Order: sequence, then structure tokens, then C-alpha cells
Amino acid sequence: MAITAAMVKELRERTGLGMMDCKRALEETGGDLEQAIEELRKSSALKAAKKSGRTTADGLLGIKVADDGSRGAVVEVNIETDFAAKNEKFIAFVDKVLNQIFAAGNNDVQALLDAGLEAERETLVQEIGENITIRRAHVINSADGGLASYLHGDNRKGALVELSGPAADFGRDVAMHVTALNPMVVKSDDVPAELLAKEREIYTTQANDSGKPPEIIEKMVDGRVKKYLAEVSLVDQPFVKDDKQKVGALAKAAGVEIVSFVRFEVGEGIEKDDTDFAAEVAAQLGGSD
Repeated sequence: MAITAAMVKELRERTGLGMMDCKRALEETGGDLEQAIEELRKSSALKAAKKSGRTTADGLLGIKVADDGSRGAVVEVNIETDFAAKNEKFIAFVDKVLNQIFAAGNNDVQALLDAGLEAERETLVQEIGENITIRRAHVINSADGGLASYLHGDNRKGALVELSGPAADFGRDVAMHVTALNPMVVKSDDVPAELLAKEREIYTTQANDSGKPPEIIEKMVDGRVKKYLAEVSLVDQPFVKDDKQKVGALAKAAGVEIVSFVRFEVGEGIEKDDTDFAAEVAAQLGGSD
């Protein structure tokens, strides 16, 4: 049976897969559209599985906050290259993941995958040709309506901030500050005791090398610890838009307290593979999978 362009077009529209894959499937099934779909589904799942081991250190964030500030969500969806992260279908997928996480009101990514997103992810892997993973999500529900967000223009870093009450403009400024300066905790009391003990130990070792008297060393260490706490604590940091003001003082002036925050940056903590993608593309064009 002759395989026509119209048949290939219909198969592509129904599967979202590439022209050559669709044409090959139709040829192998003698033009039987339904059988071709079944075979493509099998082979697509296999190809997606082969790609699943590839490192996905690029990608995009999605952030959403309810108009009344009662709920906020941030997700990170990863892909292999920054070029593929600009694909319109990948961008739409990130938006869909975000909206579903937001609607669910929790961080259970696996539940969404099981409910249908996994099939969409596998299809998209085939269309784009790169592995895709929904790496993480974080949802905050606020009874006080004090949620605000900021997403950097590259959609690769951003933050959610929870305040003790509504203050949208200030909240966005704080979220921008968190995105830019990456504090560890809201206030110094939140720094884990074991981490603070390690820092003090390091400073003490450094100070002992100075040869100064013990009482001076103690003061030196206390000063270093105080400086460290100010650097990692959000409320003690100089505000990114006005370094003469502390974030905590600005919160007090706005009549709110900063309750919590979460900051995401695409690929943080992921060790990238040194893959030569140009060579990989050339190999694929030469017939390698």
C-alpha cells in the first residue's frame, strides 16, 4: 500500500512524533493507522526509557501565587540543554505541571505523573529528543494571605515568600531579594546548631594560628560568628535595592513578619555531564539512536 503524505500527517497529529518515525511505522504496518500507533507507542516508550538516564541539568521554573495570596507553588522541570528549554512545547509542559501542582495544593509530583503527566512527558521526550524530568515542587498554603513571589527574567531562578499578612509589593521585593542573595534562613535563630558549631570550630582554628591570647581569640571568633549569621539570615541582610536598610527593618515598617521562604534555581546541586551534543546530533543523523 502506498504511504501518502496525508497518512503521515494524520499519524503525526495523533502521536506528536516525528515525520520519519511516522512514515516508517506506516510502511512497516502496511498503512494500518491504528497498528502504526500501537507500534509507535511501544517504540516511543523504549526510546524514552533509553533517554531517561541522561542528566537533565537545564530547564525552567514555574511560579504561581493565588490572587488572594492564600497559595503559592514553584516547580522545576529539567531538560538536557538550554536550547531545548526554549522549545514552546517544553514551556507549555512546565506551565501545565505548575498549574496541576498548584491545583493539587501539595508537593506530590509522583501522583501527577501517575495521573497522566508521565505519558505526556514520554511523548515530549520523543518530540524534542532530550530527557525531561519533573525534579521538584514546593507548595505553601497560607491562611493569612501573605504569599508573594518573584521569578527572574530567564525563568531559571525565583522564590516564594510567606508573610504574616498581605503586603504584595513588599513581598515581591523580599522574594526578589531572596532570589538575588540566596539567604539560608529567615533569622539567625533558625541556623542549625550543628552547622553553627562547625563554623565556630573553623573560625577558632583560624584564630588560634594568629598566636593571640585566648581572650582575644574568643572575641575574634564571636565576631566572625556574628558576621556569618548576619550574612546568611534574611532579616539581617542589607536589602538588595537599598543596602542602607536591613530586610527585617523594612518588614517591621511594612507591618508584617517574614514567616518562611523557598528559593529554587534550575540545576542547583546537579553535576552536569560533559556531553558533546554536536557529536551526539551528528551520530543520530548517521543512524545511531
